Amino acid sequence: MDLSAINPVLLIASLMVAATPILLAGIGELVAEKSGVLNLGVEGMMIIGAISGFAVAVETGSPFLGFVAAALGGAALSLLFVFLTQVALANQVASGLALTLFGLGASALLGQNYVGIKPPPTGQLNIPLLSDIPVIGPILFNHDLVLYLGIALVAAVWATLKFTRAGLILRAVGESHDAAHALGYKVVRIRILAILFGGACAGLGGAYISLVRVPQWTEGMTAGVGWIALALVVFASWKPWRVLLGAYLFGGITVLQLNLQAAGVAIPVEYLAMSPYIITILVLVILSKDKSNAPASLGKIFHASH
Repeated sequence: MDLSAINPVLLIASLMVAATPILLAGIGELVAEKSGVLNLGVEGMMIIGAISGFAVAVETGSPFLGFVAAALGGAALSLLFVFLTQVALANQVASGLALTLFGLGASALLGQNYVGIKPPPTGQLNIPLLSDIPVIGPILFNHDLVLYLGIALVAAVWATLKFTRAGLILRAVGESHDAAHALGYKVVRIRILAILFGGACAGLGGAYISLVRVPQWTEGMTAGVGWIALALVVFASWKPWRVLLGAYLFGGITVLQLNLQAAGVAIPVEYLAMSPYIITILVLVILSKDKSNAPASLGKIFHASH
């Protein structure tokens, strides 16, 4: 066992990379749930985003186009959820589970020809002067654009929900769709937009895994990150900054266990591999004592005839 082999600077920088997929998926799901929609299909949308982004990046040689395709792919799959829950008025839980199963199966089929292929590298933003600062520079200012986009999305969602009319309307729909409808708001339209946003964010998160974090395609490579994102939204009490905190907690434990494996710690690999999921959920359960922030209409079907 050689713990001196673990580089703290590299560990923290890797933490931010590992946290980004769950952060993107989590903030998208938070917006969907704020509108009163419970979409359990995050894992399916992520894996579709992962293969969509990977395939387009490989075929075009452009990671940027890959991320665009991933966002579109995740949003496109979320349209199926829109049809089931907002048009056919099907149960949201069952529809979300079906979406995940469909996404996992479809991605395996689409990805058959991409196993073993390396995608084009996603460039890092070396910010002049800032990236040269000892310790802080490599940790904060030497990442790719999508990582910073994830943090910016958290700030934007927080500001939108707290300070804007659009955020107020979204929260009103989530709290009482019937009251919002009576006030003249287009409940279904608002929920569709929220679901599409969540799908696009999940798609981006999936592509981040296949293009940046683990630059390759393997079947089922999201490995439960979508489910962790769903748990984070609940345990973060539907607060954007807590989703950020939870994502970084999960990312930190994930990277730490990989470093411990590399250092030869005498703990079975299987225990280390499942530790990020167990510790993240335990910590967030302890931290989240206030469940009153849950949207009152979450998971409830809206009948426009009301």
